[in-house]
Amino acid sequence: MELVDNVLKLSSFFAVTIGILVLFIGRRINSLVSFLREFSIPEPVTGGILCSILLAVVYSLTSIEIEFDLAARDVLLVYFFTTIGINASLKDLLAGGKPLVVLLFITIAYMAIQNLTGIGVASLFGLDASVGMLSGSVSLIGGHGTAIAWAPRISEDYGIVNAMEIGIASATFGLILASLMGGPIAKFLINRHNLTPSGDEGSGAGNGGSDVAKGESSVTGFDFLDAVFAIHVCIIFGFLMNEGLQKLGLQLPLFVTCLFAGIVVTNALPQSFPRLTGTKWPSRKPAVALIADISLGTFLAMSLMSMQLWTLVDLAGPIFTILATQFVIAILVNIFIVFPAMGRNYDAAVVCSGFGGISLGSTPTAMANMSAVAHRYGNSHLAFIIVPLVCAFFIDLVNALMIPLFLATF
Repeated sequence: MELVDNVLKLSSFFAVTIGILVLFIGRRINSLVSFLREFSIPEPVTGGILCSILLAVVYSLTSIEIEFDLAARDVLLVYFFTTIGINASLKDLLAGGKPLVVLLFITIAYMAIQNLTGIGVASLFGLDASVGMLSGSVSLIGGHGTAIAWAPRISEDYGIVNAMEIGIASATFGLILASLMGGPIAKFLINRHNLTPSGDEGSGAGNGGSDVAKGESSVTGFDFLDAVFAIHVCIIFGFLMNEGLQKLGLQLPLFVTCLFAGIVVTNALPQSFPRLTGTKWPSRKPAVALIADISLGTFLAMSLMSMQLWTLVDLAGPIFTILATQFVIAILVNIFIVFPAMGRNYDAAVVCSGFGGISLGSTPTAMANMSAVAHRYGNSHLAFIIVPLVCAFFIDLVNALMIPLFLATF
């Protein structure tokens, strides 16, 4: 911890510690405020947004900026998506084939609509089309990473001096809207259509570890270590896969290849395969669900608590108008296109909560939305397979082609 030029820099250790505290604060607030529970607002979202507001107040009163080292946060993201892969069975993947393709095509079409919306609203303010792109798939579906990657190029090629600020502002407020959208949409669809989960949904990364929480399954120290060991084995394979793809010229986030490594290892190992631990591969075991909950909750809490809201004040006008329009369109697409196309059942409702996270936020936001819904109403393995595959893999590839196409066209 050090204070340099009015910037208080907190190490990764403090960042994780505060993230855990923020997660508990969000949990306590959600337990006290029925509105937050009713609409399945994720606990890390509640605590994270509150923390970021408090830090903004501190900055306004003292001019001291608090900066977190978020290296551990990125490790937690890799952990979470590896658990998703470990819990994925070939049967689920085959069953998710058609819904996966349908959701992918809907998402690609929505990305084009999102960009056209951003460009259209920006033009009403007399702004360049590239500004609309910064509040389109560059920052919303693309998230902070894509916004940060594209902003320098847009700034240089199109003369948008504050391109980075616009992109980060759009990604930040989009993340907040996405976090608040998924739960209410799922609640509306579940209540309106009287939906219930299928009876064969068990423990997994998507059910909030409810079996453990209810005391239906106990997790020993060796169970936990066995799950951690399995995760690390998959991460090693995922890292090697990522390195190989980079040599071929294909850049993918590490958590994507770790997700695939988890799927491959889980489905390649025979049930009777002898393991040094003397246990079966921990697919869909309570220990894996527990690690998934810890990883996702702490990751999202750290992401939201580290938002520097004071940097966004001067960009409010056009950006808020674009985001408000994007928000309405995302809700309409979710209810009238995604839900019917996914089958109008409980899985479809959970997918919609995830699509709410994809549309304006990021992959972790989508997973947090679905986790909150699954914890309240019941698990959906199908949703937790097809949504991360669409938003963690295909979106990055499509966006990499769509962004330069729209910039060149408009």
